[in-house]
Amino acid sequence: MDSLITAAARALAAGDALGALQRVALRDDPPALALRGIAMAQLGEHPRARELLRRAARGFGAHEELARARCVVAEAEVALALRDLKGPPHALVAAATVLATRGDRANALQARLIAARQWLLMGRLGEAAALLAPIDLREPGMPPALAAVAALTLAELALRSLRVAAARDALAQAREAAARARVPALLAEVEEALAALQRPAARRLLPGDGDGGGVAREQLLRLDDVAALLASDVLVVDACRHRLGSGSQEEEGSGAAPTWLSLARRPILFALARELAQAWPGDAERDALIASAFRTRHPDETHRARLRVELGRLRALVKPWARIEATARGFALQPLDGRPVAVLAPPIAGEQASLLALLADGAAWSTSALALALGDSQRTVQRALADLQAQGRVRSIGQARAQRWLAPPLAGFTPILLLPAALPIE
Repeated sequence: MDSLITAAARALAAGDALGALQRVALRDDPPALALRGIAMAQLGEHPRARELLRRAARGFGAHEELARARCVVAEAEVALALRDLKGPPHALVAAATVLATRGDRANALQARLIAARQWLLMGRLGEAAALLAPIDLREPGMPPALAAVAALTLAELALRSLRVAAARDALAQAREAAARARVPALLAEVEEALAALQRPAARRLLPGDGDGGGVAREQLLRLDDVAALLASDVLVVDACRHRLGSGSQEEEGSGAAPTWLSLARRPILFALARELAQAWPGDAERDALIASAFRTRHPDETHRARLRVELGRLRALVKPWARIEATARGFALQPLDGRPVAVLAPPIAGEQASLLALLADGAAWSTSALALALGDSQRTVQRALADLQAQGRVRSIGQARAQRWLAPPLAGFTPILLLPAALPIE
């Protein structure tokens, strides 16, 4: 490797993309193309960066497996920045294996981190955790910048699992590593992650006057408040993950009753559970339950008959936690052991909250990537984006297949509980 290539690589490692380009901008050999591609990526020119990296990969011969694997890793990072989430990152994991076998441990770790971040964006926490499990942040010789990125990725996994203490520890290590790396962008990212811990992350809906007719009030919760609520003996109807349960039940029960009941695939039953919980300690009117579950303001006898059927199903499911009793005007939720009831709601309301949370990261997303992350059809996402654009909440850039979508950041809110499949549903 000649001196200009070495100097450009060192400049890139220090975050000096312009300095690297000054050394290799006029060269078209594969190593220079790879470095130019990385520099362009650092400057935000991602389409040009991807083109240069692909040219570099083609330029390396069949005997230069190590160099080609490095190009695969760099191109995968550019794809992540472009929010190109087509398919699982199996090729990236294969490149990491090649790099580790050839002794390039730093780039092998980088490949694993990119793959883990892609899984996190898609809400696949199990796959991300499996990739991050072997990483030791205190491993001797780990480059500070890479250690900072690894700690940030571990912190995001911990936050999405509501392990706030583990996230704080990881962010403290990320701040220390970023300070040693002296890369301003890394330091800014760490500080932003730390600030997110102090922002509201969810709402606790408080009961009104106690007879079912009062106006519900709201209490904003930070992530550590959310974790404490879910671990308490309060019966929580969790509208962030569409489930019901109590965190303390695992310790106090004999193991026969589950800790949480998932209603993610039973939206009508969850709507009824939420309406009953919001009316607690009073009762919910029949018409209010019908309006919430069946989306109609003009109920008839068929709706009332269906309400009785659905409440019978819900009554059987929530038996380990509460009873559902009929009253003169509706139904009431009666928790066992006299425990209190809480409704945990996302920080912003609406069916499009998850879509806004994905767009609020500042990156430009394609509709196909949004559909993949949300688990919806591309047509459904396109309709939602059209509605949000009409409201002035998102904007598009580019045309046809190059069209991308952006939204202003969710100022003042932590979007962890808005992200799709962000937490495992037991």
